[in-house]
Amino acid sequence: MPKSKRNRIVTRSITKKKGKERKEVIVNSIRKAMEDYSSAYVFTFENMRNQKLKEFRMELKSSSRFFLGSNKVMQVSLGRSDADEVKPGVHKLAKFLRGGSGLFCTNLPKEEVERLFRQYVQHDFARVGNIAIEKVELKEGPLEQFTHEMEPFLRKLGIPVRLNRGVIELISDYTVCEKGQHLSPESARALRLLGIEMATLRLRLVCRWSPDDYEVYREGLDVSDIESS
Repeated sequence: MPKSKRNRIVTRSITKKKGKERKEVIVNSIRKAMEDYSSAYVFTFENMRNQKLKEFRMELKSSSRFFLGSNKVMQVSLGRSDADEVKPGVHKLAKFLRGGSGLFCTNLPKEEVERLFRQYVQHDFARVGNIAIEKVELKEGPLEQFTHEMEPFLRKLGIPVRLNRGVIELISDYTVCEKGQHLSPESARALRLLGIEMATLRLRLVCRWSPDDYEVYREGLDVSDIESS
């Protein structure tokens, strides 16, 4: 008789040890990057997708390195004060590592970094809970972009359709989403089926550090950041 998996005991100390080891790896990697690269930036991201960022990271792999994850771990890696910072003045970056942010270490010139981040704009399908940036409405009549096999799925999404001689037909006008409202699961799926991308992926520079310079990019901050900087 096979062993039951329901009553398996998990030793928490092992889990904690692995978590601690992983944090140490990240801390050491960031500290090494601060030695290997000439400058470091804190950046924020909007609507980030792992695959999209992975592509961007691969483009800059030879000259730069990105760090994302626990803000607290990244702060510890840099140092939070003059007393524990890994490089003179680098603790100033730590206070901006909060919310959706990351650390970018590079040997690229400042002007090149600013250009790359300014031009980085990607589009993707919005997810559940995102805010619709426009109203999307389907008009009554045939939906020839869909094959007849899609009819049950469209009805499941709440779209009033029927089959008419093998063609999916919208029985009445239907609003997929309203501008400014949060997307429901059904709306998000419908927009994907329609090929409408409402999520804009952006990276914004918040601040920059180098051994000879420190700069805050005001456009990457909110009011509370500006007041505390």
